[in-house]
Amino acid sequence: MPRREVNHLKPLANTPLQAYFDNRLQLADVIDQVLRQIGPADLVISTFSTSDAFIRRLHRLKNEGLVKSCSLFLDLKASRKTVLLAGFIKSVFDAVFLCENHSKVVLLKNDSHHVTIVTSQNQTQGNRMECGIITTNNDIYQYIAHGFLQLKTAALPLDRL
Repeated sequence: MPRREVNHLKPLANTPLQAYFDNRLQLADVIDQVLRQIGPADLVISTFSTSDAFIRRLHRLKNEGLVKSCSLFLDLKASRKTVLLAGFIKSVFDAVFLCENHSKVVLLKNDSHHVTIVTSQNQTQGNRMECGIITTNNDIYQYIAHGFLQLKTAALPLDRL
């Protein structure tokens, strides 16, 4: 994904709940901007479908030290595309779970912050209007994190494809 000079995010410290609605701001941009505000973090990401461009961007963030660890929840129905990217996915993500998933969520956590991003966008770049909500509300973070723990129990590892 080409880097864009689009910064729609307000400081998270002053804005515990914010939204974006734009066709220039991609999910990778949002993750990048949040990480630059909160510092290195552990990520949990869910999506229906991913792309090599998104994975490359996450790989760069990991190499910069902004992503400490990252888990990915992918939908089983998109597994045909996932198989083509399996090697790259395994090299970037610490854990990959295949499950019945249509959610598009990113959880970012470090010692000081719990951030939740809920977005309309898969990890593909369509240059269409996308919408998302970003919150630092810990109750929302914990609720969704618990949902991922439940989803994990029924998930298949990427190696099972």
